[in-house]
Amino acid sequence: MQQLDDADLDLVAALQLAPRAPLNAVAEVLGSSATTVGRRIQRLQDQRLLRFISTVHWSLLLTGNPYVVWIKCEPGTTPEVAAAIQQVPEAQSILITSGDADVYCTIYPLPGTDLRHLLTRALPATPGIASIQAHLVLNTSRQAVSWHLDRLTGEQEAALREHADADPGAPPETMDPLGEAEFAVLRLLREDGRLTAAQAARELDVSRSTAYRLIQSVLEKGAARPRVEIEPAVLGYPITALLTLDVQPQHIPAVLKSLSAHPSGRFTVMTAGPAAITHHGVFRDETDLSRFITEDVGALPGINGLNMSTALGVLRRQWISRENDIHIGEKVHDILEPRSPE
Repeated sequence: MQQLDDADLDLVAALQLAPRAPLNAVAEVLGSSATTVGRRIQRLQDQRLLRFISTVHWSLLLTGNPYVVWIKCEPGTTPEVAAAIQQVPEAQSILITSGDADVYCTIYPLPGTDLRHLLTRALPATPGIASIQAHLVLNTSRQAVSWHLDRLTGEQEAALREHADADPGAPPETMDPLGEAEFAVLRLLREDGRLTAAQAARELDVSRSTAYRLIQSVLEKGAARPRVEIEPAVLGYPITALLTLDVQPQHIPAVLKSLSAHPSGRFTVMTAGPAAITHHGVFRDETDLSRFITEDVGALPGINGLNMSTALGVLRRQWISRENDIHIGEKVHDILEPRSPE
């Protein structure tokens, strides 16, 4: 495990708040120089620990709500099953887990996906799979793009947010179709969240001013939400816990709100399944996780019970492969296709 020093961690915390902030602005907030900041970013990228990407607005990417999928494997087949799931374009994240299931993944319905066939025939027919539980996501309260390190002062955070795009935790509910040129920029932003006008101009063979306007249009519409992609383990949070909670119906909104505001949270959703809520959190150690369960979850109203697993290995997040659980690979699938207006 590569160890990051305090300056690296402060830098990541700053970039999580404002991924596209100019280097001199980040340096000023951190009391450093633009040269030093740029050198640190380049080192983290060269080590494949950090990458700038963009999350695409759901309406441009999906044809419906995602599913969380729990897979039980025949003894000794978990690595082969996980490798087979990596060939499924709809699998946005893939983790090998402890507990009742051996593999966890999130399945996103892409254009052309036959979900019924995928969930009831294709996946169950994978050699080594003993059983599958697929739970439809009804409501998403928190996504990984909202999780960030809490290291900076309030003054530093305020200064950085002046350089941030629209609040990544509050994307627009609806979106007008993008033009052809805007969609081309969206593809580039998805691969590089810090895409510059000069880079876009070269890729698209347009003027720099045109490229700048296109980038701003895509960002202001909320079609792309720039983010820093880095494994929590690299930042000192090596434990990923996956909780499913049985909650009395009248208490579901309050529990969702509380868990989505918890600093551990990377994915908090209401699902149609045996448990009403699924929550993914990251933790510094076993004591941190234990305290979360007994004190934070224990204090929530209407909890009838919970089931908990931990991640033993990370194979993919945001459609990007992981090597040795932490190193960021290339995107496995080009999943972004133009959506024609209705």
